[in-house]
Amino acid sequence: MGRSDRVLADAEAVLRRHSERGQSLSARARQRRNAALMRKVKHAFWAVVAVLVASAVAGFVTPLGTTGVMIALGVMLAAVLLVAMLPGEKRVRTEALADTALTALPLQTEIWLENQRKALPAPAVTLVDSIGVKLEALAPQLERLGEQDPAAQEIRKLLADHLPELVTGYRSIPEPLRREERNGRVPERQLIDGLGVIDAEIARMSENLASGDLDKLAVQNRFLELKYQEAKELGQD
Repeated sequence: MGRSDRVLADAEAVLRRHSERGQSLSARARQRRNAALMRKVKHAFWAVVAVLVASAVAGFVTPLGTTGVMIALGVMLAAVLLVAMLPGEKRVRTEALADTALTALPLQTEIWLENQRKALPAPAVTLVDSIGVKLEALAPQLERLGEQDPAAQEIRKLLADHLPELVTGYRSIPEPLRREERNGRVPERQLIDGLGVIDAEIARMSENLASGDLDKLAVQNRFLELKYQEAKELGQD
């Protein structure tokens, strides 16, 4: 079995071990989504109330009639649709990850990944959810690491460099070409394999931090570099 096959086998084993933790989303992601939904509901409610109040005031001056009621209903519908289309969660810029403090990096990476979901294939979204769960567990463990610790640098390299490079490299490829084999490689498969490796590495890092064995925190840099470099090369073809 080759090295890449062993890495992917490790990734699958870690996914199985963590499956019983099982929720597809981290608690933080669910809280953010619920909070964003509640904000939208509140904004829509107050928009409808504002239209109703304005219509009532206008009705005291001049009867609205059927046309006026229809206009008011149309404005309410437009307001609700506008609120629904507004972004629900805050955005994290890719370049901002490199400047994020180590202790805040897991949360910012998780939010950044959430922002990418719509552009990713379903198997990759499943891995994004799994990575989010692991990032939530990793965050409190980083509080005892200094920014200059070798372990901290490896974690930053994985979350702020390798992961964004992999995803943005895939997104740079025109959609019709993402499932086509070119030069013996399929971009969508590369993305899924790369995310599987990253998912396994985050789990391994968390386990090593929990056991206090910081010497085992080296990531499989060469394998990850090949993954996102191939994706970027395909995007330039």
